[in-house]
Amino acid sequence: MFATMNKTKPIHFRRLLISTFVLIAAAAIVKIVSLYPEWIEKYYSTGIYIYISVFIRAITRWFPFSFGDVLYAVFAIFLVIKLVNIIKAIVRKTVTRQSFFLSILKIIRFFLWLYLVFNIFWGLNYNRLGIAYQLQIQPEKYSTQELKALTDSLVMKLNFARRSLGDSTYQYPSDKEIFAQTIVAYGNVEKRFPFLHYNQPCIKSSLYGKPGDYLGFEGYYNPFTAESQVNTTIPAFLIPYTTTHEVAHQLGYGDEDEANFVGYLTAKASTDMVFHYSVYFDLFNYANGELFFRDSVAARANYHALDTLVKRDEKIYRKFLIEYRNPVDHYITILYGDYLKANNQPRGMDTYDEVVAWLIAYQKKYGAL
Repeated sequence: MFATMNKTKPIHFRRLLISTFVLIAAAAIVKIVSLYPEWIEKYYSTGIYIYISVFIRAITRWFPFSFGDVLYAVFAIFLVIKLVNIIKAIVRKTVTRQSFFLSILKIIRFFLWLYLVFNIFWGLNYNRLGIAYQLQIQPEKYSTQELKALTDSLVMKLNFARRSLGDSTYQYPSDKEIFAQTIVAYGNVEKRFPFLHYNQPCIKSSLYGKPGDYLGFEGYYNPFTAESQVNTTIPAFLIPYTTTHEVAHQLGYGDEDEANFVGYLTAKASTDMVFHYSVYFDLFNYANGELFFRDSVAARANYHALDTLVKRDEKIYRKFLIEYRNPVDHYITILYGDYLKANNQPRGMDTYDEVVAWLIAYQKKYGAL
């Protein structure tokens, strides 16, 4: 990033400054637009964004590997090379005042471009009206009794789903089969909620599975390549719901609680009982974890009411979390929480838990989970 003027062509600072101010103005416009959720919902999330994301997925879906993961790796290498060059320039004292300001300008321009591309490709979805507007439901504060009623329902759903899979010899589907069934599930849920139409599906297994275990991610959406990335090294019973969650991000649901809820609607619409088990397993842990802080006796009773095979999976899940626990994971969680807060999710990582409020609101309106 630090340039040495004796090795480069003359730089027209005026032209560079003007183009930088144009980028600043464009970023300001994007920021102003983000303040109008109704406009974003009508013209971006259910309009422009659909065409952008479908176009990108139509390209990246043909890569047999995670193109986004490779892109991130190349970018990381690029940054390392640039850092080495900066250190060399400082050591050799070849940094001039002009080259220093030029480099600062380039850094500013880079972050401006990153901000613009991120928001145009996907980021503006953080500011939409979203699933609450589309379903005409609004999650609200709920009582402990409502939470207990929800966990009672989830225990029954969870136990039924696990028993439907058979005994302890049950073999979970392959990752490719899960991805294929996710597409089918979105086709099913679309019949009831047309706005969940999923065109040009693009679901990939992340190349960073094991590192992801240590960093604490089960999946992520790449806004630059429009790929849903799933960490397929996590316990098999978590993968189906994780996949429906990541596809929800592809469809423009940025907030984690909304993606969780859309993932729930889709997993429930699947005819494959492994999706039911996966979603109710995760939702039970969210809801019962919340109940534990309010009524630990009731939460423990819920756990004891679980089927033996569900308890086995709970132990597998806890062992998995303990095995990959590390100091770095804590800081990654803090950083990602700050990222969520910066993108219209003030509760940070706790936003995931807010799916409980969505479930209660949905249950009130539709009568059942």
